[in-house]
Amino acid sequence: MTPRQRARPMDQDTLDLFDDKPAADDILALLRSYADAGLLRRLDAAFAAFVARQDAAAEPALLVAAALLAQMEGRGHSCLPLAPLPSAPNDVLAWPAEALPAQQALWRLLPARLDGWVRALRASPVVRVLSHGGQEEGADTGQPLVLADARGSAPLLYLRRYWDYERSVAAQIAQRTAQAAHECVDEVLASQWLDRLFPPAEDGAGRVDWQKLACALALRGRLSVITGGPGTGKTYTAARLLALLFATAPDAGQLRVALAAPTGKAAARLKQSIDTALLQLQEGMGGEMDLAALVQRMGAARTLHSLLGARPDTRHWGRHAGSPLDVDVLIVDEASMVHLEMMSALLDALPPGARLVLLGDKDQLASVEAGAVLGDLCRDAQAGRYLPDTLDYAWRVAGQRLAGTFAAQPGAAVPALAQHTVMLRESRRFGGPIGQLALAVNAGDALRAQALLDAGVQAGPHAPLWGRHGGSVQAVTDMAVHGRGGHASYAAYAQALGEWPGHGAGEAAHQAWAAGVLRAFERFRLLCAVREGEWGVSGLNRAVEQALEAEGVIRRSGEWYAGRPIMVTRNDAQLEVFNGDIGIALPAAAAGQPLRVFFLQGEELRSVGVSRLAHVETAFAMTVHKSQGSEFEHTALVLPSQGGSLLGRELVYTGITRARQAFTLFSQVPGLLASSVASPTRRASGLLRWLE
Repeated sequence: MTPRQRARPMDQDTLDLFDDKPAADDILALLRSYADAGLLRRLDAAFAAFVARQDAAAEPALLVAAALLAQMEGRGHSCLPLAPLPSAPNDVLAWPAEALPAQQALWRLLPARLDGWVRALRASPVVRVLSHGGQEEGADTGQPLVLADARGSAPLLYLRRYWDYERSVAAQIAQRTAQAAHECVDEVLASQWLDRLFPPAEDGAGRVDWQKLACALALRGRLSVITGGPGTGKTYTAARLLALLFATAPDAGQLRVALAAPTGKAAARLKQSIDTALLQLQEGMGGEMDLAALVQRMGAARTLHSLLGARPDTRHWGRHAGSPLDVDVLIVDEASMVHLEMMSALLDALPPGARLVLLGDKDQLASVEAGAVLGDLCRDAQAGRYLPDTLDYAWRVAGQRLAGTFAAQPGAAVPALAQHTVMLRESRRFGGPIGQLALAVNAGDALRAQALLDAGVQAGPHAPLWGRHGGSVQAVTDMAVHGRGGHASYAAYAQALGEWPGHGAGEAAHQAWAAGVLRAFERFRLLCAVREGEWGVSGLNRAVEQALEAEGVIRRSGEWYAGRPIMVTRNDAQLEVFNGDIGIALPAAAAGQPLRVFFLQGEELRSVGVSRLAHVETAFAMTVHKSQGSEFEHTALVLPSQGGSLLGRELVYTGITRARQAFTLFSQVPGLLASSVASPTRRASGLLRWLE
């Protein structure tokens, strides 16, 4: 029989009515019922139906695998690991406990062994089958699914385009890290400049200068990865690397450098940090290098979408292998936010001889899109795994003698990428309570994290750490609007908004006021784990708006009102606004003109008429994902009881590390911090497998 579509997943009594081997229509109806119950997306069930239309003899395991693969892609995974499916399916599904009976009922219809799943996939004309190393088993006819490592113990199922992206990224990285660029390094000259750029600290005897080591290793490769937490000096190191490349280049005046980041705000911060560091370095070195000229020649940092020439509503880019970027050195900040498709496009567009330097925190949240490239590349960065040749080079050129714990194990297979990866370990900003909390969360120590927050509550509202569970939306809103203990809140924004100089004050006064409102707003932010619900972005944005209106700070008369903070949600190259940019709607300088949205990018203030901005949302509250690349004096993280699998260790860590001076945690119910810290996010990927 074919069961009817239902609003709840089918129970075992219903499933017992199936034949021993249910037909494809039976499985598709069952998958639709799971979509109705919220266990799958409708898109997931629809993809299984698409597969069934392409393969009239599709086995149940193939249809279920197709639906799960689509769901995994929606959760940010690049593939579906098949090995856990027979015995530990919930490691993949992550369905809530109440759905366990439905899951068990479905699994009784599926193969009990891995080889049964693999056979079902091998038999289908919609699956391209590859054995270990990517060797074809049969012809490539453009199949939509790819089964990789089909004869191994851990086969992976891919949507074809993600297989292509992953293999492309792996091939590009392998090529760039295998190049013998170190043979071209003038080690004597490099050593001299490294010693000047990184003079020994007075208390640095016997300690490894990881920043100096990162610059030395970056000299001998076309790809470098520099990872580290907040305050470890990633952009400081990148600036000195640029100075080192400038000093050792055969023709420094022709060195073409570009800066980029996933969001406009992150790009502006990167440019400001690099420029400041280079100009300070020039002053400290007595003008021996014209770094000011390098700063001028670099120009503005750009978003990756802008750099690559994104084309609206397509997956095609203006820059690619046939029209490469015009750069010798490209530095990309906040690389943890770069998803698999973007990384593939970036590497494809980079000239073979150019250097790529990736900066980022491997422990932050990955992009909402599929893939966690930086996390994959830096998975073993803490261990070092440096080969003898690398250790010798580090001593000869950088004067850094690394302990044996950072050496590769004899006989172990070590990817070449490890010799081009450095983890910065000393935070110069996060040594206080916020840093301790971030370290505890990153280490999975929920008891220590809770103790730090409890100590902050006991110390009073002036403490940098403060936490509350079992609170209300009203409590969150009150703190956001009025602050706690003198720490930043939207009170500063409200005060700045009320200091409007009027239409007759002149352009300069109006510009100064608008910039002041934007700077005041950027001091504090509410961060959410989810978008919907009272404890999500939409609910808290409404609550803050209502509270500010009640106090006379804003006057809403429709979607747009003076003081409305917005986030751009879609790139618009024509307007020069990009996904993630934050602006505030304010009166124009001249009377009688409509509202304009003002953006502050570095020190540059620019504005766009509200009627031209179609893709924006209110931004008193934003998701933790959207906050990456930003920092605020005071950050408040809100954990909802219905966060589900979104509440993980990386989300909490990322929220904490957005705060410079104060951090506040609101949990809707007790225990959410502990459960989140105990749930590290691991995205399924084969990238490292193809690099080994």
